[in-house]
Amino acid sequence: MIAALGLVVGIVLGLVFRPAVPDGLEPYLPIAVVAALDAVFGALRAFLDGIFDDKVFVVSFVSNVVIAAGIVWMGDKLGVGGQLSTGVIVVLGIRIFSNVAAIRRHLFHA
Repeated sequence: MIAALGLVVGIVLGLVFRPAVPDGLEPYLPIAVVAALDAVFGALRAFLDGIFDDKVFVVSFVSNVVIAAGIVWMGDKLGVGGQLSTGVIVVLGIRIFSNVAAIRRHLFHA
């Protein structure tokens, strides 16, 4: 519940304040958002399974964002940033859809 509330508050604050993203960080923003969404959906799944732990959520959230951005940064330095960005998005997308499927099964008992 805390994760969902934090997501809603973050979206509202972003829409109200419209923060500017420095040009150097723009390539990493979509990756960071997808990594954060992966952590949020994982937390929701854990909550529904009755195993949610706020400390695990915070560590997962921060580490997902840092690791995903680090992989893309390393790819930029090696000249293959686009390929690694795609790889990170695919992997995190699979995890998000897997968590959403588990959430759906839990909610609809299917």
